[in-house]
Amino acid sequence: MDQFLTFTIIGLVTGALYAVAASGLVVTYTTSGIFNFAHGAIGMLAAFTYWQLRVAWGWPAPLAVVVVLVVLAPLFGAVVERTIVRGLEGVSEVTKLIVSVSLLFGVYQGAITLWPPDVGRNLPGFFAGNSIDLGVYDLSWNEAITIAAAVATAVGLRLLLFGTRRGVAMRAVVDDRDLTRLNGAPPWRSSMVSWALGSALAALAGVLLATSQGSLSHIPLTLLVINAYGAAMFGRLRSLPLTFAGAVVLGLAQSYAIGYVKLDKPVGSVLGHELTRALSLTGLRSAIPTIALFAVLLFLPPLKVRAGAQQRSREIIPAPSPVVWLVGTVVLAAAAFGFATAFPGLRTFQMGQGLALGIVMLSLVPLIGYAGQISLAPMAFAGIGAVAMGNWGGSGDPLALVAAVALTAAVGALVALPAIRLQGLYLALATAAFAVLMDQLVFSQGTFIPNANLGVPRLDLFGISFDDDRAHLVLIGVVFGLVATGVVWLRGRRFGRRLLAMKSSEAACATLGVDLTATKLAVFTLSAAIAGLGGALYGAQLNSIGPPTFAFLQSLPVVLLAVVGGIAAVGGALFGGILYALTFLILPDLLPGLTDLFAIAPALAGISLGRNPNGAVSEAVASVRRRREGRTGASTATSPDPLAGPDLDLDRLGLEGFTAAERDALDRALGLDAEPLYVPLRTAAARPVGVAGG
Repeated sequence: MDQFLTFTIIGLVTGALYAVAASGLVVTYTTSGIFNFAHGAIGMLAAFTYWQLRVAWGWPAPLAVVVVLVVLAPLFGAVVERTIVRGLEGVSEVTKLIVSVSLLFGVYQGAITLWPPDVGRNLPGFFAGNSIDLGVYDLSWNEAITIAAAVATAVGLRLLLFGTRRGVAMRAVVDDRDLTRLNGAPPWRSSMVSWALGSALAALAGVLLATSQGSLSHIPLTLLVINAYGAAMFGRLRSLPLTFAGAVVLGLAQSYAIGYVKLDKPVGSVLGHELTRALSLTGLRSAIPTIALFAVLLFLPPLKVRAGAQQRSREIIPAPSPVVWLVGTVVLAAAAFGFATAFPGLRTFQMGQGLALGIVMLSLVPLIGYAGQISLAPMAFAGIGAVAMGNWGGSGDPLALVAAVALTAAVGALVALPAIRLQGLYLALATAAFAVLMDQLVFSQGTFIPNANLGVPRLDLFGISFDDDRAHLVLIGVVFGLVATGVVWLRGRRFGRRLLAMKSSEAACATLGVDLTATKLAVFTLSAAIAGLGGALYGAQLNSIGPPTFAFLQSLPVVLLAVVGGIAAVGGALFGGILYALTFLILPDLLPGLTDLFAIAPALAGISLGRNPNGAVSEAVASVRRRREGRTGASTATSPDPLAGPDLDLDRLGLEGFTAAERDALDRALGLDAEPLYVPLRTAAARPVGVAGG
């Protein structure tokens, strides 16, 4: 019984920490409509700032706490709301998510720059050495403060939301933002207060976690938000009481796993490896909040994240000819050969890494660019392909590459089966949870990557060895060109046009008989297969891989650069791959003094997407076309159609056999008619969606 009580107390402390972090997420989202992926990174930044004041500069603990939690953290949140969040009103859900992820990556890279991870940093707890004797457990003052902070947060938020005029205004924004504005309560003011408050709560969670652990580490503090996600989803991002309840459940589950979950027998095998080590006690314990997040997302009735009237997209979805990219394959191979000849050695090796990751980015074009289904796990699928190639590749057998791609596609289909019922934010959270689970249960456990190092052989095709870096770069270039040609070809087929229509309006497509489940399953499987192919070639380019190679945080620059390049254009993936090689590998070697600037540049570019969601490549092509049309006297007043042409009809979408009235209904839903909005959707959006308190 004493053991049970001990683990219960530990679980309550852990749950209190999750509750503080998750409450900040809920408050921020309900008032601004932006899910703050950078929430954990803000907490990490606050923890390091507290260390700087408390330890490095010798400030008293109370003064350091007040400066971090009352001054710096709220100020940071207010600045983010004013400079970034406020400009995102009216943009697509995907753009909001990408900008939020960019903020996460930017804060993370900034913290690494200021406090390099190769330096150990210890942080004393509050009232270190003192404790409260509870009979069965000595409760440290740090743990007691954590529980007290959670209680104070719950009471304080309740009083704020229901006992003050500002709280009433914040809750009103949840129900109807436009009506709130008409009644003289500017939504931006409530949004700024919520972001300041949310940042303060993130900072509180980060400081409490760091002081309880006694040391600082960038990644665990940043990924605290994943655990907070699970608690926040218990409350469906609306209910603070349910959020606190979910946090307690997660904390207790983690604690009881420490004491009672034993995995000392094999539970099966994959790729010839027993799963005992993969599902180690440590891995399972850390994965419990992520598993809970995945379960909540998959098994609770889905809710629309933000109902609203459909808006005409500003995104350009180019429709190049497959012949152009088939010719481009030859050009790309020649360019790769020329680069390898001009810059042999290290530069060729580095460019090969970037181009292989370009194939991984290419996997996002049909998934996000065409279908509008966001994924934050491209590197997780790439890791599956690389691990399979390393275990099966032998001496470079091309059949091992085929098997690796097939395995990755199968895993993608399995993940997609439950996830395809989700959309927008919920889908992004589900894929992020999958990526973190791969980190915790596969890549970091040593079963599939023994001794944290797994060799990945390069291919041997028809007696031709690609061990040489120059030959392997040409091979990667050819593979990229061929896959890009296939993606472009798919864009012009019936399936591709269904993806584009689904991106514009899932409701309209479902109404007219399109099987959305089969379509989503197919595009997820295709995307996973392409990512697995890129991951296998990336691992072969590196020659060996380790647990950090395909970590969740490694997915962020891949997604960001793909979007910055132009997520709907295969040329954007090529641009992103080359940009990765330049910003993270080549230029830091050539200009070491600017390494930090190069590392943070993708985050800055991602944050700017709110102003230009088309990406660099699509925007450059559109600019050339506008100049050409200007010289020829053609009209440029008409904005680009999201489905690449005003002559869209159902035959081209593969939806033959529908009546004229049904065609008109689809046109209205897709925004292709003269009417500005689809009235039924607008009417549904006017319904209240609830309040943060319950």
